[in-house]
Amino acid sequence: MGQDLTRSMSSAPPGVPTADSSRYEHLLVTLHEGVRTITFNRPEKKNALNEKMFDEIVVALQEAADDPNTIITATTGSGNVFTAGNDQSNFRTLTMAQIRDLLIRFIGAFIDFPKPLVALVNGAAVGAGTTLLPLYDLVYAKENAVFFTPFSALGITAEGCSTYTFPKIMGPGQTTEMLFNKRFSAAEAYRLGLVTEVFPEATFQQQVEQRLQAMAKLPLKSLVYSKALTRDIHKEALHKVNVAECQRVTERFVAVYLPGKEEYQEFVMSDCDGKA
Repeated sequence: MGQDLTRSMSSAPPGVPTADSSRYEHLLVTLHEGVRTITFNRPEKKNALNEKMFDEIVVALQEAADDPNTIITATTGSGNVFTAGNDQSNFRTLTMAQIRDLLIRFIGAFIDFPKPLVALVNGAAVGAGTTLLPLYDLVYAKENAVFFTPFSALGITAEGCSTYTFPKIMGPGQTTEMLFNKRFSAAEAYRLGLVTEVFPEATFQQQVEQRLQAMAKLPLKSLVYSKALTRDIHKEALHKVNVAECQRVTERFVAVYLPGKEEYQEFVMSDCDGKA
């Protein structure tokens, strides 16, 4: 039945949601000629990621990986924002271990995604919207997009494996500036290697669609093997960093936004073994 479902999703006409799209509350999923687009769809909250979205994105990425007719997977945001990052109203009913493990699962889905993954940054990319970008294979941005990781200003710490990937891409000095609070324009993000290419706002949609459709005509196995050869060498380190970052950001988030949680001291003193 699962295989039949993925094949029915693949036959969806252009502009029509795939068969699995209706199961999501905060995502829109479309598939057209090998290109699957996952749209973060909470425009009233600037596409901030709530707890349900974290889980939905994990499921959507797994479905994209399993579908034999999905060649390229792209993510973008509804409206004029890519994503505002973590919704600060999150995690009120979860234990600290559950928060950490949810974040580990979410970011791990990007680390392990086997097919080409493309970010279409159509506006502001805040927090995880920026830190996750090095886990994509290509990052296309509108010229008016901004990249902002206000972790220190919020009293928390970085995630998305950015403490590992950013220094490799842009060096320690620029990493410190970005992770401490600096806003970067699309042009600056391109200069630093965080963005693959910047497009004019007026032609962004048309140009990126042309790029994606051209890539979707390439042999899938060649794309998958090429990605594995360039990225698998880093996977063990990325998963290790992911666990450490999620442990620390959970501790900081609870200390700042949910003070008084009973298990706080025990969690801080615990030795996180990295098993989600």
